[in-house]
Amino acid sequence: MAEVLRAGMALPDATFLHMREGGMVSVPLRELLAGRRVVIFAVPGAFTPTCDSAHMPSFVRNADALRAKGVDEIICISVNDPHVMRRWAEATGATAAGILVIADPAAAFTKAIGMEYSVPERGMLDRSRRYSLLAVDGVVEVLNLEETAGACEISAGNTMLGQV
Repeated sequence: MAEVLRAGMALPDATFLHMREGGMVSVPLRELLAGRRVVIFAVPGAFTPTCDSAHMPSFVRNADALRAKGVDEIICISVNDPHVMRRWAEATGATAAGILVIADPAAAFTKAIGMEYSVPERGMLDRSRRYSLLAVDGVVEVLNLEETAGACEISAGNTMLGQV
């Protein structure tokens, strides 16, 4: 069983997929985190109700303010394929806001940090719980984990803005 994500934990290395103009690229987490202050937020699924109407918009609205407070990178992770993530990033304004939207298609990272869940009756298999975190040089300093399905308060961009 994977160790459950918590403050003080070093994030495991993982490789994500990202679609950009030139095609699909692999994105090693280690390279994104080394020597940097990085905000990561995870959503259960692109184009799903709360993710689309609340979670992503909260980070799009706060992206510049987070950077102004010393955040080097803002990353959104979801257990979706990279094509869906690219279109969702474009549709929500995440691309324009400079948020890196990456795919964890097999939920490898999500499972490695103990954040997976499934609700088969809703078509959600091996998805990520909703959270946000601040990692400094790969170590989680702040963790905001939503306990209520469909809620986006604790893990929202404005909450993180008050914590960085």
